[in-house]
Amino acid sequence: MEPLYKEFYNDEEVVSAVETLKSKGVDDDNVFILTHDDDRTDRVADNADANTVSMSQQGLDTSVKNVFRKKGDELRAQFEELGFSSDKAHTLEEKLDEGKVIVVVKDAPTDLVL
Repeated sequence: MEPLYKEFYNDEEVVSAVETLKSKGVDDDNVFILTHDDDRTDRVADNADANTVSMSQQGLDTSVKNVFRKKGDELRAQFEELGFSSDKAHTLEEKLDEGKVIVVVKDAPTDLVL
């Protein structure tokens, strides 16, 4: 089962959405923030008290490969490591190109709606 996700343009909406997810019982370790810009990703994740895709989620092999990849390839690999299909990862990476922030919830409760 693929993770749940939702797209945002506004960083403040991301913070509010993450707070709502946590109030619904979603584990902090399962909420991830992805953007096309590393600084923005870190800033939004810090403000929302959420995770970025780190080496522990990617595994050593993917992390090493990402050093040599272009940003788009790196982001697609991160989406795939979170559990998305290759096609879906490509689509989501294109959304990041548009300036969107994507909140991903892994292992979401079955009744959770974003």
